Amino acid sequence: MEAASCISSEGQPIQCKAAVCRKAGEPLVIEDVMVAPPMSREARIRIICTSLCHSDITFWRMKDAPGICPRILGHEAVGIVESVGEDVREVEKGDVVVPVFLPECGECEDCKSKKSNLCSTVGFRVSPWMPRQESSRFTDMKGQPIYHFLFVSSFSQYTVVDVANLTKIHPSLPPNRACLLSCGVSTGVGAAWLTAGVEAGSTVAIFGLGSIGLAVAEGARLCGASRIIGVDLNPRKFEIGKKFGVTDFVNSAECGDKPVSQVIKDMTGGGADYCFECVGMASLVQEAYASCRKGWGKTVVVGVDKPGSKLTLSSAEVLHSGKVLMGSLFGGLKPKTHIPILVKRYLDKELRLDDFVTHEIDFKDINRAFDLLLEGQCLRCVIWMNK
Repeated sequence: MEAASCISSEGQPIQCKAAVCRKAGEPLVIEDVMVAPPMSREARIRIICTSLCHSDITFWRMKDAPGICPRILGHEAVGIVESVGEDVREVEKGDVVVPVFLPECGECEDCKSKKSNLCSTVGFRVSPWMPRQESSRFTDMKGQPIYHFLFVSSFSQYTVVDVANLTKIHPSLPPNRACLLSCGVSTGVGAAWLTAGVEAGSTVAIFGLGSIGLAVAEGARLCGASRIIGVDLNPRKFEIGKKFGVTDFVNSAECGDKPVSQVIKDMTGGGADYCFECVGMASLVQEAYASCRKGWGKTVVVGVDKPGSKLTLSSAEVLHSGKVLMGSLFGGLKPKTHIPILVKRYLDKELRLDDFVTHEIDFKDINRAFDLLLEGQCLRCVIWMNK
């Protein structure tokens, strides 16, 4: 990746194009916006390319809080630092960076601990503002503020990101692969690798074979799992899943009178060692939990459910089964620590990123990316900002 020179505009607002969500569920509007210079502990980034994640669609559709308009969505991306604000030491102009919704300040108790990736200084929340200043760096051409998304807002040619949400990467990684590590692939691989700690020779069941579920399969494959069972309604996902190590497929619509959990127990002789819910549906979390083996089975929740969704579990089952149920935000990865490891594994031809990219389009066609994902025609659609 070439660290191309940026326009000399340090300390000044930049006018550029952005795809703005003006109304929930309606096509994004490509319009001119003003991007303010970075404040303390922030950097302004020229986005090279971005990819569409299902979380973008979830919030694009959302009419009530935390949904809000007008907003610049997008959170999977790669870019080049155009300028930095005061007290920024981690990156400098010209660095190639991946913005990540999950911060890592490197200084708080959580960031220093190996047990957590949930920074307590900056923290993660679905806010319409920058994380420290509680204000926006975007305005439209009438001077009205435009809201941020997940501290990234990559559907803009330029954006401003807190340094805690930026990870510097090796410039040799192609940008249409680098952007995948900003959210989806890292989340899935990390969920298997770090959150679950999948062991060589173990059995894994994955509920939902979208991009996240396939990334979990890739992570389980890298960890040496001997059997990876994919559960989905779409039989075409099995052929796709084979590329990422899926060995067996269960069509949840064709299980007859048996619940999926019983099918998996029958297949594995008592339940999978590790189960992953990758759709974002409370009922599937319960089915995944029922599918994992008593005594040591571990169920990891990766999918993003709608706000307010609740689980119902039998307290007796929780007590008597000895199983573990846990969540995994960004796959348990610490962005600045673990993304460079994933970059190296790709460059060493271990991590499969190429097969996740099924479509690449120009920024002007960004609404087509939404159509492709909604129609189930793509895994990841890479959007080039100035190609």
